[in-house]
Amino acid sequence: MSLVQLITTLASKDEALDLARAAVGARLAACGQIGGPITSVYRWRGDLHESEEYLCVLKAPTEGLEVLAAFVRERHPYDTPEITVIEALFTDEGYLEWARAETAVPGSP
Repeated sequence: MSLVQLITTLASKDEALDLARAAVGARLAACGQIGGPITSVYRWRGDLHESEEYLCVLKAPTEGLEVLAAFVRERHPYDTPEITVIEALFTDEGYLEWARAETAVPGSP
């Protein structure tokens, strides 16, 4: 197994921070990083839009991906949120061990 980075965007820094804090607090992500503001250009319901957004990257071991994606989908304020995942080709073993320890439920084997 390896590490994945789940990527989504949110309308404000506070929303992005809230999502990252919730995912890390629930031990579904080992780390959350917020970047931005960024400008997103997209078509929505037939119209061209430009929006200022914040990028939220959540890092987790591959084996926790489905639960993390469901968590983000449930809490995301957008009707159709971006939920994309990049799987790492390489993850330093020490970092991967740390990520696994931070996403493990305390007291579980």
